[in-house]
Formats: sequence, structure tokens, C-alpha cells
Amino acid sequence: MDRVLTHDVRDLAFTPRDLRRISAMIYARAGIALSARKANMVYGRLSRRLRACGVTCFTDYLDLLESDPGCEEWEAFTNALTTNLTSFFREAHHFPILREHLVARRRAHMTVWCAAASTGEEAYSIAITACEAFGTLAPPVRVIASDIDTGVLATAERGVYPVERAESLDRALLRRYFMKGSGANAGLARVRPEIRALVKFCRINLRETHWDLAGDFDAVFCRNVLIYFDRPMQLAVLARIAPLLNADGLLFAGHSESLAHAAELFRPLGNTVYAAVAKSHEAAR
Repeated sequence: MDRVLTHDVRDLAFTPRDLRRISAMIYARAGIALSARKANMVYGRLSRRLRACGVTCFTDYLDLLESDPGCEEWEAFTNALTTNLTSFFREAHHFPILREHLVARRRAHMTVWCAAASTGEEAYSIAITACEAFGTLAPPVRVIASDIDTGVLATAERGVYPVERAESLDRALLRRYFMKGSGANAGLARVRPEIRALVKFCRINLRETHWDLAGDFDAVFCRNVLIYFDRPMQLAVLARIAPLLNADGLLFAGHSESLAHAAELFRPLGNTVYAAVAKSHEAAR
């Protein structure tokens, strides 16, 4: 018999069986692998959804979801379990590499895919890097920024942040690429419209077998997202990314992510930057 998991502030019935069901459901939906150690996190995030739905136990909430695979609550369920930790120029060592890469290519049209855009800081950091590389607010670079979480994408599209989120930036970058709010908008910083125009936001579930992307990317940022997938899912995602890169395109991974198990797909260039292995790239073409 399942024992109810206890917590000082838990007022909703939550059993180990509920956690196992949630883990299976989010894996099937988004490819996210949850362990039993995430029980407190799962309870904290989903309990808000139970209360919003007027449900008093997790079993009833999960039954509600499974009874209607097309219901809107599935999106809220997925959004709640998605981790969205990001910042401007996070893992800063990657951006000079991107800058050099874009300048070396110097094509009329270049595209970078930010595959886990969250609230937009990474995508705008890529766009700012392109502007700095070419010395203009209209560089020959466009950024496709995607995420599975529709809530964070809405924030990203607005491009408005508490000013402290941008204060870590170099003062010159802050002046060039942000507008500081005043009056009712005091304490906020808005990304300049020219920068926002370089970025197209869209919802993409990396677990799905088809992505609505044209490919031919000069670079792909897929950082700090593979760690939430198990190894088979990681390999499946990487196998779909490889043919989307140009022949000399770059894949940027997170600092704690190793692609050693995907050696047939990607070869390391150092600093968690990778190039697609030519034979797999050409075969996929």
C-alpha cells in the first residue's frame, strides 16, 4: 500500500504512486526524466495547479489529465515541471567563440537556434553578440528561440526585465541595447526593439520527432537542457540536431553536459563546443 509522502506544509494527498505517474507522464510529454529525489519540487510546483483546478489530491488531478489528452491543463502541467534558470550571457566563455564564428563566416544571411530559450536572456545575448560582431543593430543574423514552456516564451517576447537582471552586463552594453524604464516602469529594463526584431520565438518540444525548423543553422545553443533527459532521449535529440547544422556549424552545450556518448554525431572542439561529425551530417542530408 502506498504511503502518503509527508511535508510540513503539505495539505494535498501525494503518494509515491502519484510521483511515479507524474514521472511517466512528463517523460512521455516532454522527455524530462524525474527521479524520486524531486518529490518536493514536484509537489511544490504542481500543488498550485491542483488548487487552481479545485482538486484536493494528486490522484484526482492526474486522472483529470489522463481522461482528456487534449485538455488545456496539460500545457500548465508541462510548464509547471519545466526548469527555467537563465541569465544574460550565462556561461560567458561561449559568446566570444560565437562572435568569432559569425565574423569568420560573414554570410549574407545567418541563423542561430537557441533551443531552450526560457525567458529570453540567452536569445537576446546571442542577438547582442551578433550586433557587436558586425557593429550594427541590423546584423545579417537571425535568432530562432524556442522553448516548451509557453509562459516563459510570453515573457521572452516582451523583452522586459527587472533592471537587476541586466545589471551584471557591461555598462556600455546596457546603454546600447536596453532602455531603462521611468515613472510607472521604473526598475525595469526593456530590450531595444531592434534587438527584439532579430529574435523569433516559437514553441518547440525537443522530445517530439518533428520540429518545424528549416535548419541550415550556423550555430545551435542547446545548453543546460540535455541534463534533464535520460541518455536515449539525449541521443535522439542530438541526432535530430546534427543534420540541422551547416557543414561548419557549431553546437554549444552546457558546462555540465558531456557529449562523449554521442561521439558518432559530434566531435568536441573544446569549451563544451562541438561540431557535427561529417559522415553523420552528410548521411542525414
